[in-house]
Amino acid sequence: MKQPTTLAQAYQQAVYPLGGHGRRNVQVLKDALEGVDGNLDSDMYGKGAVIEAFEARMARELGKPSAVFFPSGTMAQQIALRIWCDEAEMAKVAYHPLSHLEIHEEDGLKKLHRIETVLLADKERLITLADVQEMEDVACLLLELPQREIGGELPPFEELAAISAHCRERGIKLHLDGARLWEILPHYEKSASEICALFDSVYVSFYKGIGGVVGAILAGSEDFAAQSKVWKRRHGGDLISLYPYILSAEYYFDLRASKMSAYYAQAKELAAHYNGCRAVSTRPAVPVSNMFHVHVRLPKERLDQALIAVCEETGVALSPYTNATSDSTSAFEVSIGDRYAGVPPAKIEEAFRALDEKLKRAEEQTESPLR
Repeated sequence: MKQPTTLAQAYQQAVYPLGGHGRRNVQVLKDALEGVDGNLDSDMYGKGAVIEAFEARMARELGKPSAVFFPSGTMAQQIALRIWCDEAEMAKVAYHPLSHLEIHEEDGLKKLHRIETVLLADKERLITLADVQEMEDVACLLLELPQREIGGELPPFEELAAISAHCRERGIKLHLDGARLWEILPHYEKSASEICALFDSVYVSFYKGIGGVVGAILAGSEDFAAQSKVWKRRHGGDLISLYPYILSAEYYFDLRASKMSAYYAQAKELAAHYNGCRAVSTRPAVPVSNMFHVHVRLPKERLDQALIAVCEETGVALSPYTNATSDSTSAFEVSIGDRYAGVPPAKIEEAFRALDEKLKRAEEQTESPLR
């Protein structure tokens, strides 16, 4: 095997990569379609048994009257906010400064829909009830659960309920960015419908923790769903057929939705390993879903070297990438899926002993101690 020169190469070649479900290759779709009757009729322009049955099932799961399948969450969420702005006759919404819409969508909401955004809280913390009580008038408030860019943190459920009540009292629509909704159910010990009952509209993804090919559901009232279908056509999302995405979404939902409690427990176990190493801390300290961020008081280049060395020595790959957070610190995200259960516990212990030792050496080689 060729000696890895980058962290990504080391991860790709490792015997035991810890994160995710596995490689996102064509086999993901082949597995989903293997048991499907080839005579099954496809959906056509949003109609047909394939799409309508899945939409009805997801509406029941989320406790909403109606649901619409979308090829992407970016499309679905912009449409949800446009509908609420049109209803309120106010082109203004509020969300977290690190919302996906703010940092990953090239200002699509602003450029395509001319919607003004109000950024609540600051980049380092969650939106609180106090932030919502003090915010200016908006048509809709979007909450992301969990807040991915700060490690996947979550507010207490009681605070969510209070925010929901406040928004309803003021006539502000509340939209859930639930890309990782299934992943937070074990922490809240609530059903999806119990959480979604606090929101007027809900988006969920089928390619993150669920691990499907692509796809999203936007759910709400029957009138909201009807309007979202019109906007879906306007956005070019009403493809002649979406069945490969729908069938894979349902296949992997059936396969993995019931595993979220196991992923959650494994994430807490893994975070404890990281927090036992010098110069390392996780955010949250105790995960509230299957994901968390790892922060290391070490420059990116040196951390990459340490992670590659751990992989070479133990066969365990901890991450395929790192990000520099300053000249002297770095971080990466961890998301637990099917792979973790296949790694022998003894190998995980070995990998973290090796990591701690390499960070100790790095500490000894720097003028500024890591602790």
